[in-house]
Amino acid sequence: MDRGQTNPITPAGLAALKARYDHLLGTERPAIVEIVSWAAGNGDRSENGDYLYGRKRMREIDRELAFLAKVMKHAKVVDPAQQPDKSRVFFGAVVTIADEDDQERTLTIVGDHEQDASAGRIGWSAPIARALRGASVGDVRTVRLPGGEKEWEVIAITYPERVSA
Repeated sequence: MDRGQTNPITPAGLAALKARYDHLLGTERPAIVEIVSWAAGNGDRSENGDYLYGRKRMREIDRELAFLAKVMKHAKVVDPAQQPDKSRVFFGAVVTIADEDDQERTLTIVGDHEQDASAGRIGWSAPIARALRGASVGDVRTVRLPGGEKEWEVIAITYPERVSA
């Protein structure tokens, strides 16, 4: 996202970012503003925990809102179901890979702001995603990890079906 680059994101990922933004702006921030206003009317602000915490939380919310706005501004929605070449690994692919010990792992290549390694969603810029880009079934790719290099063979590639709205 730095240097004016666009950030690929799935339609579901963008919807999740928008939902978080709307929740912060429409629910959490107004509630904190109300608490801070109430606490400010209670006298000495220097020892008023509700006021101090509220101001701190409001700054956190404002920072997150600014971050989300920037991410959404630079986001480029890419629908994996519309990928014309489904025989190779591109954005949105669900890829099954196997290592040298035949340990299989299934990954979904998603936008960096929707990654969740514990759920198998790997960010587009992650080392393993970069190594798998353009691979076909049967290709072996080497990934440089902090613990050394590791080879993975692409076992299967699928893309999600088109989701009707």
